[in-house]
Amino acid sequence: MILIIPLVLFLILKLAGIWVFAEASWWWLVGGAVFAFVWFEFLERLFGLDAKKQDLHYDAIRKERVKRAFNQKNERKR
Repeated sequence: MILIIPLVLFLILKLAGIWVFAEASWWWLVGGAVFAFVWFEFLERLFGLDAKKQDLHYDAIRKERVKRAFNQKNERKR
């Protein structure tokens, strides 16, 4: 996402003709888009960042489930 937002902003500024972005080459936008594609399709998997995000997601779900289970158990004892 950190790569996509600047690309979209660059595209908007280029199309609107604002400041130096109006005179910037289209190759900057194309190059950034190609880099973002390569990053998300290949490098992220290579470095294991996609699995890390998935692990963090499932870990948060597990912690919430455990928290709910202990809260229910404590409420029954009262």
